[in-house]
Amino acid sequence: MRLSTIGGKEIVNLCDGSRLGIIAESDLLIDEKTGKIHALLIPESKGFFSFFSNDSLTEIPWETIRKIGNDMIIIELENNHKKKY
Repeated sequence: MRLSTIGGKEIVNLCDGSRLGIIAESDLLIDEKTGKIHALLIPESKGFFSFFSNDSLTEIPWETIRKIGNDMIIIELENNHKKKY
């Protein structure tokens, strides 16, 4: 699967139904030696005035992805397991 095919999909947490962001606004954490994707780095807030907000990120481990559908990516992650930067 190419990154361009999942670019506009929304990320939704199966545990609480929360919408975490859109994959196009996220970064990938990739192992430089193996090329394996380790995590998605999702910005906390995006919007028109995002340049006024802080640049905090939530790290979503790649292993938590349960399904990549037509419109969204479903992850399964408890709130207490989210890493924030």
